[in-house]
Amino acid sequence: MSATRRQILARTGASVVSLAFAGSLTELFAGTATAESMGRRGYGPLVPDPHGLLDLPKGFRYKVLSKEGDPLRSREGKVPSNCDGMAAFPGSPASAGRRGSTYLVRNHENRTNSRSAVPRVRDLTYDPGGEGGCTALELGPDHTVRSERVAIAGTSTNCAGGPTPWNTWLTCEETELRAGEENYTKDHGFIFEVDPYDPRRTGAVPLTAMGRFQHEAIAVDPRTGTVYETEDAFDKPFGLFYRFLPEKPLGGRGSLRAGGRLQALRVPGVPDLSTVQQPGTTFDGVTWVDVPDPLARHTPVRFQDFGRGGITHAQKLEGCYWGGSCVYFVSSFAHRAAGSAADHYGQVWKYDPERRRLTQVVVFGPDSDLQLPGESPDNICLAPSGGLMVCEDGDGAQHVFGLTRRGEVYAMARGRQNIGTPEKPEWGEFAGVTFAPDHRTMYVNCYTPGTTFAVTGPWGH
Repeated sequence: MSATRRQILARTGASVVSLAFAGSLTELFAGTATAESMGRRGYGPLVPDPHGLLDLPKGFRYKVLSKEGDPLRSREGKVPSNCDGMAAFPGSPASAGRRGSTYLVRNHENRTNSRSAVPRVRDLTYDPGGEGGCTALELGPDHTVRSERVAIAGTSTNCAGGPTPWNTWLTCEETELRAGEENYTKDHGFIFEVDPYDPRRTGAVPLTAMGRFQHEAIAVDPRTGTVYETEDAFDKPFGLFYRFLPEKPLGGRGSLRAGGRLQALRVPGVPDLSTVQQPGTTFDGVTWVDVPDPLARHTPVRFQDFGRGGITHAQKLEGCYWGGSCVYFVSSFAHRAAGSAADHYGQVWKYDPERRRLTQVVVFGPDSDLQLPGESPDNICLAPSGGLMVCEDGDGAQHVFGLTRRGEVYAMARGRQNIGTPEKPEWGEFAGVTFAPDHRTMYVNCYTPGTTFAVTGPWGH
């Protein structure tokens, strides 16, 4: 995660605060449970951890699964640094996993000169000059780590991604560096597929047809196999919102290698989504335009000529998830000082593929209380309570926050690992929050020092 990430609106140290936003909050929870037993006031105040790692509400417990610098159980090297996006997968005979197991795939957003690079492993390394990648953990029912290994190596800046309906992980490179730049021998900026059960079945093959740009996150339409992709671009021209139409939709592991068409969203008359400030604003008949050169051989995709009518941009397109029958994506913020057409502290958009309709669901600030502090969530995880869990990334104390259907924000966890000094303490951001398939465990990473936690307790009660 980059240093420019925004923070969710929540008062440091408060268990519940008001959320300053406009729009239809219920839209954010499309396709989730409707449990209200927990959702009114969260789980109560955080209890200080005597071990100084992770504060949680009363009744919740954590277990450290993995920490950067420790030996990988595979003996391939050390646990890499910069733990970022993550997903959990079930273990079953059908998926080639052991029954009762949970499998985690964890990104490592290493670029160059990282504290602990992803070890280069034969047949799993894309570029020997790359230090990023993924690791995979197999957990037993009691959260014992049965195995921990490299899942892909030699990539760069593996930030987020997303799971597929066939239980693989798509890891995204948030970079556009080319061969010959820094230490790289190959071009970067791709999506790679990772099999959590046996990474050698997917290897280290870039899904080039899905584009080469500053990828952030993806979401897959489980009905059609269409893959939606966000582009995290801080500088102008800003990123685009994409869809990938695969040649073999829903074809299972490896099917995305068959190629397909990459297209970018065009909202007629709207070159910059930041200008839309009224929640509920709807655009019917939006179009998708073929990307002229998905590999960006000479020109980055967002700079390319999309013909008459241009293309629609947005600053800091990041979180992306599927809910109900629609895909949701987040523009984390927009600032005129950076070249955006208007200011905001975050937007959430919904695209309905059947109706070809784009709707602004929520907008944050700039009239919100900046002392909260005040910017939109990015890494959104649907929670078993029927709400959301969001990783905080900003100054000061770092939290995992919950967001209820009633619009209340509550602190779910607070990091206690001081990476600063006693006089000027600093805490590493959270990343990769996800739930086990049975919804009984929350997994989350601390980015620095790279630490992966399993959190159990009275979820949904």
